[in-house]
Amino acid sequence: MGARRNGGLFGDVGEGAVEGTVGAGTHRARPLADVLRPERLEDVAGQEHLTGKGGPLARIAETGRVPSLILWGPPGTGKTTIARLLADLTDDHFEQISAIFSGVAELKKVFAAARERRAMGQGTILFVDEIHRFNRAQQDSFLPVVEDGTITLIGATTENPSFELNAALLSRCMTLTLDRLDEAALRRLAERAETHVGRPLPLTEEAFNALVRMADGDGRYFLNIVEEILAATEDGTRLDVEALSAIVRRRLPVYDKSRDGHYNLISALHKSIRGSDPDAALYWLARMLVAGEDPLYVARRLVRMASEDIGLADPQALEQAVAAREAYEQLGSPEGELALAQAAVFLATAPKSNAVYKAFGAAMKEARQTGSLMPPKIILNAPTKLMKEQEYGAGYLYDHDQPDAFSGQDYFPPEMGRRRFYHPPERGFEREINRRLEWWDRLRAKRGAKK
Repeated sequence: MGARRNGGLFGDVGEGAVEGTVGAGTHRARPLADVLRPERLEDVAGQEHLTGKGGPLARIAETGRVPSLILWGPPGTGKTTIARLLADLTDDHFEQISAIFSGVAELKKVFAAARERRAMGQGTILFVDEIHRFNRAQQDSFLPVVEDGTITLIGATTENPSFELNAALLSRCMTLTLDRLDEAALRRLAERAETHVGRPLPLTEEAFNALVRMADGDGRYFLNIVEEILAATEDGTRLDVEALSAIVRRRLPVYDKSRDGHYNLISALHKSIRGSDPDAALYWLARMLVAGEDPLYVARRLVRMASEDIGLADPQALEQAVAAREAYEQLGSPEGELALAQAAVFLATAPKSNAVYKAFGAAMKEARQTGSLMPPKIILNAPTKLMKEQEYGAGYLYDHDQPDAFSGQDYFPPEMGRRRFYHPPERGFEREINRRLEWWDRLRAKRGAKK
């Protein structure tokens, strides 16, 4: 671990770290995460795709002209620090607010002050943390002041901007995506901390790896825990994984069941099953359950996958998915989760077909386009004398009385003629369905030729 003291780039650590004691007898009024905040864009670790040569932030630094930006990324990846460093490139006034604590009244005050500065020849860079927390009307209030240059807006969000921000606001801003910090970036944070306090981080390699997993890509959280570790080991005690766990209560991965992480993981599970990868399906299922997702939500999605991606290629798929949901309802967690895992593996290893899914979509499209066409009279019941006089049901052939229990009559509206929506592939059970359809097509053509 001592080797990590040799310099290196240091990534962003954001706001809100707790105060602590670092190093023997040294009390710090400022948290370690704030003390070690990068002073140059190129020192922000983990975001080299933005800060490296040719990257958008590097180009902005070269020109010194800061456009309105939306910084999208997980917590602790550098959004606040990047905003501050961009402001340092200019002579503009830097204003910071949080959408969690600010309302329309405060926005009006900020905009009014920005107009006064503009009249005096000074611009304003407004950094809005958690900008997705503003509602649509509040977001719209930014449009005129961004449009006329009263403010340069830098918004930070942990949520997908295309879902959470108005299209009009997005069109006026450049969107930059920040990555969660990988192990290499977190090691650089540790190196900077070790250099600052003058001693190595007292962790075994296994314990350090465990700390990296706990941080889950969040540099601010990582440095907060490093500060706790250093404060607790001033006597030089070296911590293994068990000792580290006694100091640090492991947090769950970042996951908001109502927002982007929720949809990302269910999408990963769905596509893993569709792609016939049971191992990846089990991993994403486990990720969702560990993060606290409602298992019944997962069960419902598995039922949907059984119909959408497997269908009649294996009719047991839907039975397995429904049975897994019922099993979970009976057993609860954690026992019932195994039924969900069984269903996920069954679906992932089943033959795939979206033929019914596509056929139903085509039928729905046709139904919307054809309006109120009546069924052919031959398949309408005639419970009244009038309906009989209008020849409802006239000429209907009862299939069970026909050779091969098949009449071959046309059941579409006469104005439409026959249509084919369902095209089963030559996979799984649908191979047999194809044979049946082909046989009925031959019988239909043969009996139609005799008329």
